[in-house]
Amino acid sequence: MNTHDTAADSRGPRWAARAAFTCLAGALLVPVAAAGVAGSVGLLVVATGGAVLTVASLYWLLARRGVVRAVAAGAAIVVPIVVFALFIRTHLLWVVLLSCGFAALALICTHAALRDPAAGGMPEHVTPPPARPFLIMNPRSGGGKVERFDLRRKALDLGAEVLLVEGPEPVDVVAVARDAVARGADLLGVAGGDGTQGLVAGVAAASGVPFLVISAGTRNHFAMDLGLDRDDPAASLDALTDGVELRLDLGIVNDRPFVNNASFGVYAELVRSPAYRDDKAATALQMLPDLLAGHTGAHLAVRIGETVVEGPQAVLVSNNPYGAGDLAGLGRRERMDRGMLGVVVLSVATARAAVGLMRPGRVRGLVRQTSDEVVVDADADAIPVGVDGESLLLSTPVRCTIAPAALRVRVPRTRPGTPRSTPEMDWARLRALARRARRASGSRSG
Repeated sequence: MNTHDTAADSRGPRWAARAAFTCLAGALLVPVAAAGVAGSVGLLVVATGGAVLTVASLYWLLARRGVVRAVAAGAAIVVPIVVFALFIRTHLLWVVLLSCGFAALALICTHAALRDPAAGGMPEHVTPPPARPFLIMNPRSGGGKVERFDLRRKALDLGAEVLLVEGPEPVDVVAVARDAVARGADLLGVAGGDGTQGLVAGVAAASGVPFLVISAGTRNHFAMDLGLDRDDPAASLDALTDGVELRLDLGIVNDRPFVNNASFGVYAELVRSPAYRDDKAATALQMLPDLLAGHTGAHLAVRIGETVVEGPQAVLVSNNPYGAGDLAGLGRRERMDRGMLGVVVLSVATARAAVGLMRPGRVRGLVRQTSDEVVVDADADAIPVGVDGESLLLSTPVRCTIAPAALRVRVPRTRPGTPRSTPEMDWARLRALARRARRASGSRSG
């Protein structure tokens, strides 16, 4: 790429940074122009106070029982209504909406400026198609997608050997996959949930054969990050005849492989409860007050390199980090080949801590890092861990590591692609981009 192309490529982020600050200025100046300095301060106080009260009420709704919970539920509904009513009564609602519109545009421009143009698009490797593919299919997964999309017949027509996991007895998919490799299978694939995907992926990685993901599960987080068509699982089978390989990392938690994440704390405790499957909302409301207060569940201690966090409520360890806008692990990883675990640790034992999560910049109570090892210890011999959506009880200390480039994943050459994740907010870098734009403009005029 020549100098002219490089300058053209950098011009977009620079103008996006300048637009972000212009829109941010608009968001701040609109209230001042419409309501004056005193009025704009009043707007800010009312809006901020309403947001703080709403967040605190939502926390008390989850963390308390009885009368306090009922009052908190009412406040979470009434406070936003009262705030909007005040704005309408003073004929300032349009000011708030316009200011919020400018703020939203500023956020969009900020993301455009900070987005890494080199991100996304894991390298593809051209390899021969498999001669003896072996696929494991769960007919119950995803509400019956295997039958609905006729996956078994289509796979057989393409020369694959197919095993249906129909039950009623549980099937050891790890043993089945190992046996298939011993019999000469040169590809392993799964049409099922992410938990089964992770187990068979571990066998494929250890055996050195490629792995095929068929998006027949309920959520298909791994398939999303691979850029597969989640609406049509049969499209994944195109990889058997016209595919390429991606070399991905594989997460390991106490010797068990995972493709997405391992979760500790509140969520893992909830999923572990037998009542959670029957009534998720009621079980969560019943258990959360004691879990958030630390009265039940193990006391956790998380070590991430030199960083130690004592007593967090939730921990998420992912196979490569999720995007900055996705703390819940819902499947937004542009790349899974960086050789690092993503770690999010959340400590919200009080309403004040929950409100603190609203602060921009460095958020108290939230630790977000990357590391090649994470150790979660507890004051118990074993703790519940959610591994790729499966509830397990693992011995402590629980050690999470990553195996770089351990997994060969075969995907269709033509597929929808990976969604772009939200870049991390970096105001210093944004200011530097905007200043560089002004300096460049001054140099040209001189």
